[in-house]
Formats: sequence, C-alpha cells, structure tokens
Amino acid sequence: MAKVSAIENNEKRRKLVKKYDKKRAELRAITMDRKLSMEERFKAQLQLANLPRNGAKVRIRNRCAISGRPRGHYRKLNLSRIYLRQMGAQGLIPGLVKSSW
Repeated sequence: MAKVSAIENNEKRRKLVKKYDKKRAELRAITMDRKLSMEERFKAQLQLANLPRNGAKVRIRNRCAISGRPRGHYRKLNLSRIYLRQMGAQGLIPGLVKSSW
C-alpha cells in the first residue's frame, strides 16, 4: 500500500491539471506560433512559466486504483501487476485467464 500522502498529492496534481489545462494549451499555442512577434511569444512563455508546476500533465503519476502502487501499472485496467494477478486468479477480470504450461 502506498503512502496516503503520496496518493493525495497525486490527486491534487490531477485537479490542478484540469484547472490549468486550457490556459496551458493557449499559451503553448502562442509560443509555437511562428507568425507572431518574438516579444509576444516570449511574453506567453513567461506567463506559462508563472503557472504552477504541478499543473503540468507530465507531473501526474499513474497509480493503481486499489493500492496506489506507482510502479508496475497497467493503464488499460488502472491496476498494478500485483492486483492484476490476484483479481485475475479470482476471475474478477473478464477475459483474463491464468496460464500454465
């Protein structure tokens, strides 16, 4: 089980990303637009730098929905490898069969 504080911090980041997503996209579009003057693009870049760092999408850590484990995460099911195996063995995940040879 992951630390509760780590899970909560990650949730705060998710909220910040949702809040600043449109603003970041607009500023990023301005900085990439070659038609605008260098001063306008630089101003947009400074505004982008003033936004909270945790508002960036890359700061979000994928975690298991059950345990909060950050590593060994399967995106499709939002589970860690450990819980994927446990739930698969119990037959709780449709289409997943434990193989043996």
